[in-house]
Amino acid sequence: MALRDRLAAQIAAAGPLSLAQYMTICLHDPQEGYYATRPGLGAGGDFLTAPLVSQMFGELIGLWAGACWRALGQPPRFRLVEMGPGDGTLMADLIRAGRSVPGFMEAADLWLVEVSPPLRALQAERLGQAAPQWADRLGAVPQGAPMILVANELLDCLPTQQFVRTERGWAERMVGLDDAGELAFGLSPALPPESHEGALGAIFETSPAQAALGSEIGARLAADGGAALLIDYGPAPGEAGGDTFQALKGHQKVDPLVCPGEADLTFHADFAAVAQAACAEGAGARPLLTQAGFLQRLGIEARAGALAAARPDLSDQIGRQFDRLTAHDQMGELFKVLALHGPGFTPPAFEAD
Repeated sequence: MALRDRLAAQIAAAGPLSLAQYMTICLHDPQEGYYATRPGLGAGGDFLTAPLVSQMFGELIGLWAGACWRALGQPPRFRLVEMGPGDGTLMADLIRAGRSVPGFMEAADLWLVEVSPPLRALQAERLGQAAPQWADRLGAVPQGAPMILVANELLDCLPTQQFVRTERGWAERMVGLDDAGELAFGLSPALPPESHEGALGAIFETSPAQAALGSEIGARLAADGGAALLIDYGPAPGEAGGDTFQALKGHQKVDPLVCPGEADLTFHADFAAVAQAACAEGAGARPLLTQAGFLQRLGIEARAGALAAARPDLSDQIGRQFDRLTAHDQMGELFKVLALHGPGFTPPAFEAD
């Protein structure tokens, strides 16, 4: 039975699903879930991430990780962790740049936190020589050593709930069935988990899963030390979020209810909630940087210039890649970078201005 039909049968039997429940099933159903069976990364897939835009992205993060390790006192062993590693491109570029820092990769205990079997296969093919180890959750990565963690576009695919302010108060947006038996959005009277005000029609989104990950990372950093870099799209501090639920298929936005399991479903990252949860566990959080600001602090202009000088025939392409990563109307401003850290440690590029 197709995923759409199984969803309809489940709703008919047990009632509507929250957007968080619907998202989890569509992305991770073992038979037809998007990430479980058909993740489409890259130009020929459904979406393009920063590591796939240019090698510069992963290389600069590799240099950042190496600088973190040195600032931590060059511990002889540390956990180098990537959560949601995609096809392994970011980590491959990170490792290549990290080898320029003497002793860094020799000290690294490499872990990839990944639940998708197809993506694990791609990661093994690209990163096999680096001898990575896999885990399906951060808690399965051994403790007892400092951790340097990177996660690019992970928060946005964690389950999120959505509430709408109606004339009768707040209502949670649900996925149910219309009179024809098709999947349809509806509202169920409910209250957001925290007191929240809003005008009629206002939309409030909350992700316990994003906050829970912040808590887990924060507790780990408080106990073992290190730093975590979380990169995703989301609002700037104080900026209203609104309705950010979207489905992407073939690089186009599609109706999230039309083809369950065939499109990537995302919400904007709630950086404030993640940072607050991490700090509650004893970790620290630095003020957000835009992706453009972060990459500029790491020297992306110089790296782009060096690549163009080495390959003059590719200089126009490198320029387009640079713009895609940093321009305010592309990834540069929409994407933000959150750094979490252990007590008494400030990650490179996040020092006070």
